[in-house]
Formats: sequence, C-alpha cells, structure tokens
Amino acid sequence: MSKTQVRNPVEVKIATVVAVAVILRETDLTIIDAALRQLTGGVDDYFDGEFAVIDVGALDSVSHSVDWSALIALLKSCKLNPVAVRNARPDMQQAIVAHGLSLESVVSPRQPAATEGAGQLDLLEETPEPVAVKPEPAPVEAPAPAPAPAPAPAIQPAKPGSMIVDTPVRAGQRVYARGCDLVVTAAVNNGAEIIADGSIHVYAPLRGRALAGASGDASARIFAMNMEAELVSIAGTYRTFESGLPKELARKMVQVSLDGDRIDLHCMNP
Repeated sequence: MSKTQVRNPVEVKIATVVAVAVILRETDLTIIDAALRQLTGGVDDYFDGEFAVIDVGALDSVSHSVDWSALIALLKSCKLNPVAVRNARPDMQQAIVAHGLSLESVVSPRQPAATEGAGQLDLLEETPEPVAVKPEPAPVEAPAPAPAPAPAPAIQPAKPGSMIVDTPVRAGQRVYARGCDLVVTAAVNNGAEIIADGSIHVYAPLRGRALAGASGDASARIFAMNMEAELVSIAGTYRTFESGLPKELARKMVQVSLDGDRIDLHCMNP
C-alpha cells in the first residue's frame, strides 16, 4: 500500500535581509521630500522597492515629533518599503508599532555621523533577539580533548576567509558572504545582488549590484573582470550607473574603492 507524501505547508529558514537605513535629522516632510528628490534625481524607480529602516537616533527628543503616517507615505512614494525603526525613544514606540513597523530589539552604539550628502546607505542585517546567558562556572582542569576530525574536502573553502560561487547569479538572487570575501567565477546578471563583508572579486561580467564592506569595512574593494554594474557600494557609500558607465570603464577590468565619501573606479586593463 503506497503512502501519500504530505508536503509541509510552510517552511521557516534563516535569511539575511539587507535594507537601506533612512537616517532622519529632520522631521519636516518638505525638507525630507526635497532631499530625497535631490538624491534620486527624480528617477521614479531609483530604490525599486528596497526595504528601509528608519533611524531616529539623531532626532532631538524635545524639538522633533514624527508624523509616522505621512513619513511612511512619503518613503513609499519614493519606492522605499519601511519595515522597522532603529533607536526609537520609549515615547515613540507605541505609535511605531501601531503603524505596522517593527522595533529593533538590539541596537549597536551609534557611530559618528558620516559626511552629509547623497550616496550614503547603511546595510542592515536582521539581528537575533538577545538571549540570556548563564554565568560560566569556574574553570577546572580537564584533559585536553581529542582533536576534531577534519571536515570533508568537498565542503572546505578553497581559501580561508573566502566564499566561492562558480555558477551564474541570476536576476532576483542575492548572495551574501558573511564575514569574508566573495569570489564569483560566473556572470552576475542584471537584477542580481552580491554582498560581502569583505571584498568582492568577479571573474566574469558584473551586471547587477555589488556591495562590498557590508559591515562597514571601508578598505574593502570590488574587482570586476568585465564591469557592467547597475550599482556598486563600499561600506554603505554607493554609486549608480543609470546612464551607463563611462566609456573608458564599460566592459573593462575595473577596481572599485572608497576614498573618503567618494567611490573611485579605476581601469586595470593595460
């Protein structure tokens, strides 16, 4: 008698979520609207539905109050999708939740404000809920444990600290190299996104988005054998190419680095 296999109706897996951080220093919607229009250059799909985390840590608790409904509507009009609020004061939290936004439960200490201007993105990874940890007992002498068996060669990285992808990264796919460099030996297609906490090396055409130094490493770089990218970013500072790359860089071997608050691209072809 054959048994009918029952398919699990839902699966929950760990996923990395990358979002734009909208850092508010003003609550006047007219000023915010003008700043966003200047940033996007009037391009309707500049953000194209990106998730957004609203950071209110720079607001003065006395002189600033937030009209959440109007702010959310403004961000959505710019094709940003607000999902959470960072650094919210206690008096804000009830209104934030009532508007369907999440509160960040773990907040890292704020860094000094970056130079103001267009081209600043923060990359955010979902932070797990804090877990209570029992104090460890006093150390006791114990025999040294036997060395663990070496992992099978098939799952060892070719180089420590690197993640290697040797299949094409297709439109809609996102690859994240957590805590290491990313090496891609196949094409990164339009609409794909590759992210690394370290540097990114693409030994094939790079046509999608490449975001290096995702955890804030400003020394990270991007190397592309054939540069055709839609967007490149180092440590949150980014540059887009809606009108295409400069002729001297298009389809050439290019290195991308961060110089202060400016993205530099250098042709490496002889």
